Amino acid sequence: MTSTERVTFLGTGAMGSALVRAALDAGHRVTVWNRTPDRAGALAGDGARVAATVDEAVDGADVIVACLFDAASVRTVLDPVADRLNGRRLVNVTTTSPNGARELAAWAAEHHVDYLDGGIMAVPEMIGTPGSLIYYSGSRALFDDARPLLQTWGTGEYFGDDAGSASLHDLALLSTMYVMFAGFFHGAALAGTAGMPAKEFAGRAIGWLQTVLPALSEYAEVIDGGDYTVPGQQSLDFSDITEIVDASRGAGISTEVVDVVQRLIHRQIDSGHGAQGFARVIESIRRPAA
Repeated sequence: MTSTERVTFLGTGAMGSALVRAALDAGHRVTVWNRTPDRAGALAGDGARVAATVDEAVDGADVIVACLFDAASVRTVLDPVADRLNGRRLVNVTTTSPNGARELAAWAAEHHVDYLDGGIMAVPEMIGTPGSLIYYSGSRALFDDARPLLQTWGTGEYFGDDAGSASLHDLALLSTMYVMFAGFFHGAALAGTAGMPAKEFAGRAIGWLQTVLPALSEYAEVIDGGDYTVPGQQSLDFSDITEIVDASRGAGISTEVVDVVQRLIHRQIDSGHGAQGFARVIESIRRPAA
């Protein structure tokens, strides 16, 4: 794929617009369509051709990029023009579940469309910068062929021909982020009851997290080795967070965030594993409670 080929973008919200501008800056010939025409029209000044309909947008496109709301919206937009897509290439960077991505890949195969799924590990402002990372899975041929376009958005990593794999790894990292942020919010709420502003608490939390983050690699080695009895690990019994729960309750704030962690710990303790390492909590996650 060369920069002279034609790329159509379906969806020009904040992320879609960032992808479009990166492609335009690299010299690609770009057509855009959006359900709300004003959003697409704003890109005309940057050099994009604005299509009034999806039919017009996909006709003549060498590759189609979908950046919409969810998997259902991709089908809603593309189903009416399915007969025009035979032999075309579709890169879907809409956030979907792994099964949603697989269903879209199956739909694409049914209509003879080459399909690549993408999970964007970046905010719109990061697109085109060294910090932008995008996971892909599905058609290897399309991943390789569209590399000149994909590289305009950030570093791409291919996770195999299972179309749902990129989404799975994307959501795995996002789950880490959201749970970490929720932990920060809980800590800020607790410290706030003593008058500490969230900004001051954030400064303390950042320093603390930078100190403890290397433990992730140590936990990972234990998990991969499957031996939670290796000497030197903090035990589950010692990891009990009753004091945190009680302090939160005493301060009058919700204990919902820390209750989750406490339940995961105690499920292993109640099963007789209290002397084993804290990393064993992953077994509570791997095997949901009845």
